Amino acid sequence: MTTQMFGAPIRRREDPRLVTGGGRYLDDLGRGALAAAFVRSPHAHAKVVDIDVTDALDVDGLVAIYTHEDLPGRVGEPLPLLIPHPTLTHGRTQYALAKDEVNHVGEPVVMVVARDRYLAEDACARIRVDYQPLPPVVGLEAARTGDLLVHEDVPGNVAAHMLQEVGDVEAALAASPHVLDLDLAIERSACMPLEGKGVYARWDADRDELRIYSSTQTSTGVRAAVAAKLGMPLAKVECIAPDVGGGFGVKINHPWPEEVLVPWVAKTLGTEVKWVEDRREHFISSAHERGQLQQVRVGFDDDGRLLALDVRFWHDNGAYTPYGIIVPIITSTQLLGPYKPGAYRCEFWSLYTNTVLVTPYRGAGRPQGCFAMERTMDAIADELGLDRTEVRARNFILPADMPYDHGLLFQDGRPLKYDSGDFPATLEKLKALVGWDDFAQYRMEAEAAGRRVGLGIGCYVEGTGVGPYEGGHIQVETSGRVNVSTGLTSQGQGHETAFAQVVAQELGVPIEDVFVTTGDTRRMPYAVGTFASRAAVMSGNAIALAARQVRAKALRIAADALEVAADDLEIVDGVVRVKGAPDTQMSLGTVSVMSNPLRYAFDEAAQAATQFAHGNDPDRPPVAEDDEPGLEGRDFYSPTQATFANGMHAAIVETDPVTAEIRILRYCVVHDCGPMINPMIVEGQVHGGVAQGVGGALYERMVYDESGQLLNASFMDFLMPYASEVPHIETDHLETPSPLNPLGIKGAGEAGCIPVSAVIASAISDAEGFAITSMPISPVELWELRRRHEAGEIPSLRNHDATTRKPR
Repeated sequence: MTTQMFGAPIRRREDPRLVTGGGRYLDDLGRGALAAAFVRSPHAHAKVVDIDVTDALDVDGLVAIYTHEDLPGRVGEPLPLLIPHPTLTHGRTQYALAKDEVNHVGEPVVMVVARDRYLAEDACARIRVDYQPLPPVVGLEAARTGDLLVHEDVPGNVAAHMLQEVGDVEAALAASPHVLDLDLAIERSACMPLEGKGVYARWDADRDELRIYSSTQTSTGVRAAVAAKLGMPLAKVECIAPDVGGGFGVKINHPWPEEVLVPWVAKTLGTEVKWVEDRREHFISSAHERGQLQQVRVGFDDDGRLLALDVRFWHDNGAYTPYGIIVPIITSTQLLGPYKPGAYRCEFWSLYTNTVLVTPYRGAGRPQGCFAMERTMDAIADELGLDRTEVRARNFILPADMPYDHGLLFQDGRPLKYDSGDFPATLEKLKALVGWDDFAQYRMEAEAAGRRVGLGIGCYVEGTGVGPYEGGHIQVETSGRVNVSTGLTSQGQGHETAFAQVVAQELGVPIEDVFVTTGDTRRMPYAVGTFASRAAVMSGNAIALAARQVRAKALRIAADALEVAADDLEIVDGVVRVKGAPDTQMSLGTVSVMSNPLRYAFDEAAQAATQFAHGNDPDRPPVAEDDEPGLEGRDFYSPTQATFANGMHAAIVETDPVTAEIRILRYCVVHDCGPMINPMIVEGQVHGGVAQGVGGALYERMVYDESGQLLNASFMDFLMPYASEVPHIETDHLETPSPLNPLGIKGAGEAGCIPVSAVIASAISDAEGFAITSMPISPVELWELRRRHEAGEIPSLRNHDATTRKPR
């Protein structure tokens, strides 16, 4: 190619359509469909004694009312446990409609179908459900006592108990010159996509076929789950993800109750049915994440090198475990970050509570693990009077150590083995970017002006591109248009642009000729989904492999037509030409015509492929035995293990001496996801992740009272950062290619949010002179911590001016 596409900061091709109102989101579809609504439990824990629908029957426009008793066969059975695990000994999933008992506020109990949503909601309001309240288990402290149970057949509320250990931790701790203990906490939070969950289903009675549109991160998963629940052949079910207004993990769980019920009702009634969640429903019936209590014991030598790391934590998995224990497994393994831990032991308990279930949320267990590790590194630096960056550098895994096997199993059941990275180089870039060595002077000037400032740091490694596979299909039309399809879905990641860049680069065509489709099971029935920063690694490589197939076939066909060797040809801007003799050429569209022997000419171009257009070899079939018609290719990429991206963040914060208001003055990121397909998209991913991380550090939390009621289930009460609260983000990049895939790339989607809580806690600690051990933190909480510090209840940091200390 004459134009380099891979690595070019091309503007996102999908944005003009989306920002000018051309998007087609779930609620834009099915305008004439019947509407579904749900009666949801007002109790966190209760028996369902009786349901009286009598008053609702008078609502004009009512079509149907369903309770659990109306659900047939598999539809009435518990929803699937998607990711079983040997240590998940007491996995529990909910029913699509509650059977006998509800276990969190917002659990669906009754489904109503009516002519429109207003009437359906009116009918819901008239339905009377008689509950017998049971004592709820709210919060991890209550769950781990085991005094009350969420599920009466789950002892101690323990869904899973897992232990991984490398080396002799007890012996290493006993031999360590220094040992520290830390108690840490991360509170429960949740993502807030612009459009919540939604599903629209259409039943075709003539063909016995079901088409589902779902605002999902895994259209193939929803398709398979619904087909299984409804007892339908997979070939008779289609699932399409339209424009998805944000996912962030909450839409990877499948099927949600509504994703089973709406298609079932559409099939039962023989019509179209739609449901889109409102904002309160999203708060009380979608998924949350983050909540953990952590205990860390660390042993280290006089130079701050880790000798032993012993971690125990308790994870809040909510009322059910449909997505297994992926989140705490990630915490337990990704906690290690870029460091050699010495002997390492991590033990966790995943506990039931009478609150909304937990599934991955952007970062998926990594923010909690990073918080534990980075607070530990800061504590070591303070204990020894060392610069915080020096302690980190002394514990880094070095480039010469790659690939580095931690001896643990990652979330994909495969070894936790880092593939590439240069952590010392990343740290040097970060220090230069934020001005680490000059901060002492800046602090002095700020203090002279009556201001209180602090500098924080956080390092992380992120497992990306987990398997098992993704696929790509490429078809070149006779016009030269290149159609690309892959099964994973898009929620704003820029797939239409990045995948088009890969194809344009590999195939040698203008990017304007490349058109990408995602999330449509009609185009690619085999796929896994968009999560875990895997799209570019998995589908990007699958598409690249498919493009290479198409390129090889195009050169072979053109070589026969031009009577030259395939090795003498190149493809430039969609034209196959002889190297050194560019006038001997044919367009890729013409090659596509020639790839498909025709009996009938439908247009002028097709005449070149008909039986009398050129000489035919009577001894050869028009399509060779090892070939197929058309200029297209299909391939799959399946890795042996995850790739591991990494990065480091630093921030300067100011804490108001009077009000305790926390303001981020500077935020710096150095990121390594290998070669970047599109640096502009990577920057956008990092910026969006940091914004979400700022929300998790300073604003966003789910506040439950002792009865299990969510007290801030609206945007009036649940705080999110506005543009005014998100700082300008300064970025730099390092590119260490992965040896694991053809493109050498690693994922980038979650990187921005992973270390933010750790970074902000580090900076506030540096500003205030005492350790911050729980996040998120508000001005009220910081003010109270100051009061306790002044009263001697919270010890001072020994090494408040650590950034000015010299390494030893």
